[in-house]
Amino acid sequence: MTEIYPTIAQCAIVATAFKILLFPAYKSTDFEVHRNWLAITHSLPLWEWYYEKTSEWTLDYPPFFAYFEWILSQVAKLADPAMLRVYNLGYDSWQTVYFQRFTVIATELMLVYALQLFVDSLHGVTKRAAQAAAISVLLSPGLLIIDHIHFQYNGAMYGVLILSLVLARHKSSLLGSGLVFAALLCMKHIYLYLAPAYFVYLLRTYCLSPKSVFRIQFLNCLKLGSGILGIFGLAFGPFAIKNQIPQILSRLFPFSRGLCHAYWAPNAWAMYSFMDRVLIFIAPRLGLPVRTEAINSVTRGLVGDTAFAVLPEVTPRVCFALTLLFQTIPLVKLFMRPNWDAFVGAVTLCGYSSFIFGWHVHEKAILLVIIPFSLIALKDRRHLSAFRPLAVSGHVSLFPLLFTPAEFPIKTVYTIFWLVLFLMVFDRTAAASKSPRFFLFDRFSILYITVSIPLIVYCSLVHQIIFGKSYEFLPLMFMSSYSAIGVVGSWVGFMVVYFAS
Repeated sequence: MTEIYPTIAQCAIVATAFKILLFPAYKSTDFEVHRNWLAITHSLPLWEWYYEKTSEWTLDYPPFFAYFEWILSQVAKLADPAMLRVYNLGYDSWQTVYFQRFTVIATELMLVYALQLFVDSLHGVTKRAAQAAAISVLLSPGLLIIDHIHFQYNGAMYGVLILSLVLARHKSSLLGSGLVFAALLCMKHIYLYLAPAYFVYLLRTYCLSPKSVFRIQFLNCLKLGSGILGIFGLAFGPFAIKNQIPQILSRLFPFSRGLCHAYWAPNAWAMYSFMDRVLIFIAPRLGLPVRTEAINSVTRGLVGDTAFAVLPEVTPRVCFALTLLFQTIPLVKLFMRPNWDAFVGAVTLCGYSSFIFGWHVHEKAILLVIIPFSLIALKDRRHLSAFRPLAVSGHVSLFPLLFTPAEFPIKTVYTIFWLVLFLMVFDRTAAASKSPRFFLFDRFSILYITVSIPLIVYCSLVHQIIFGKSYEFLPLMFMSSYSAIGVVGSWVGFMVVYFAS
């Protein structure tokens, strides 16, 4: 079979060389978070992992990720044993930095493997499109910014997600898809956002007869159920023996945090917060009450509770109800027409709903939408039209994570280069739509992308020149609100495409 160039392996090698050059770059508090987790899992007994609180960065990921940190710690002691001391807070020797940076690159091989498997599962013209989509994910500015500069291990876990999606393509590997996703949930609980789509798809295609939804395939149900229970037993069983499950759950789901993160994730609540800021100035003229104690709440840059000055408060229950409602809508179609494209579309829309309406959503969670959407963005030009504003808004929204001057040219030039290159390649690769495209949505995409350049210039350079350190919240507000329009607009567009397909 003719090889398509550049190959994923070639791109991975070049990307690795570039990422190694970023080893000395800015690192966020997440670097210390993971160093502390290395120390906790290496130095303390299993039963103390979720109780240790010497550092403010306590262990708050599920057990499989804790086991993953323990495995890394066995190698870390060869690089610098001092990094594994719990009381050695803020320790960042060059050996520690280089070791942790290297582990991100090494574990990203999981992503390379899954993307190659995705490409190999297709043939002909669709394989060329899959190759373009796979390389776009591998070289994603989001993964570069979050993992290789800011510091996290998302690449490896998105590799596991893509592996489970690819396994779901064929009936013979449906069980494997469900079990791989169950293992992923035991690594990072944020993927619970996508679980409803997996539940419906596996129920419809694996547990129920394809001839009738009223006929249950009991053996398949037994295999899937026992497999999932076994995986969760491996993860949580040792802690359940010591009655530590409530303690783990309190770490995994800290609802004491506020609605919005310190920097608003670009979702419905960012637009809601922006509207509240505007109403502060308009409310007195309209005779609306203004809660003075809440005026500085969403502009102070803290992670605590968010209070609105004019608009009604939003509770976790409201967020949960809206998320569940808008996740249920695409799941109805998935249940009625359970094919792979509809499944990945439903996974994407579940990610959208959770990101747009969820409680205390972090901007990094936008990758839950971008990465699965990338796998079907080239299905036709209508899918691509919905993907474009997401690609721009999702990646631009990550810029505030890197606020140091040295990283400004890296994040800006790399992201713009990626957007120009892949949106051009996607435009040439996407198949023609069988149904007519939406004129207004196409024009919205063009206008939206055009606005991004002057906005980036203002928020990154012009604002500081004009205002100095005054009104520091304004660039974040503008960036978040602009990105929110793109994310929500893309969601609406893809919802229409999903049901029209």
